[in-house]
Amino acid sequence: SGGQSFGAFLSKGVTIELEGDSNDYIGKGLSGGRIMVFPPANSNFQAEKNTIIGNVALYGAIDGECYFRGIAGERFAVRNSGAIAIVEGVGDHCCEYMTGGIVIVLGSTGRNFAAGMSGGIAYVLDENDDFEVRCNTAMVDIERILSDKLETNDIVDDMSDMTRYDAPRLRKLIENHFRYTKSSRAFEIIKNWPKFLPKFVKIMPVDYRRALHEMQLATASDAHKEIDVALGD
Repeated sequence: SGGQSFGAFLSKGVTIELEGDSNDYIGKGLSGGRIMVFPPANSNFQAEKNTIIGNVALYGAIDGECYFRGIAGERFAVRNSGAIAIVEGVGDHCCEYMTGGIVIVLGSTGRNFAAGMSGGIAYVLDENDDFEVRCNTAMVDIERILSDKLETNDIVDDMSDMTRYDAPRLRKLIENHFRYTKSSRAFEIIKNWPKFLPKFVKIMPVDYRRALHEMQLATASDAHKEIDVALGD
């Protein structure tokens, strides 16, 4: 069992693999490291229906990856500004004041999801089609993931463009979750990908999306100007 603030400020190049459970503030200030938490091999309960970590996981994380095979407590990824995290259920206030990074929830959520969320993106498996009533939409939009076969099967190495490649990004990270934790939930989703993909929703801050689009337009405009100069126009 990991105690309070287990793996806090973990730096890049360091990996912690915990077979057991952990308390509050796991991964606080995560700074590039990787944390995997999963139940003991001889456990006889369903991981996706039981709590594996405590409250306020990844508070203030700036970089790194976390894979939790089980449910987290309240305020998961509060003030996360760059870490990637997968969990199989969360309590209230997930992604509160989040400014960057990626959060994937392969199960149910509590109320007030994404309150004050101004950056980053989240994906939630909305199997009962009722996530909207638990999401705080003051600053974010909720959208279904639309993807054709080509994009779904594409390999995305650069996940920095948060406005595109939702299906391949989601699948790649869920495959990582299975690789690191042997999650039966992840295995079920990957095995039945065409069935589960339409049940995911994407949560993205409105102003964050607009800022990214403006940056993309500015970059494209600069590229055209460079071409015109090179051609002598």
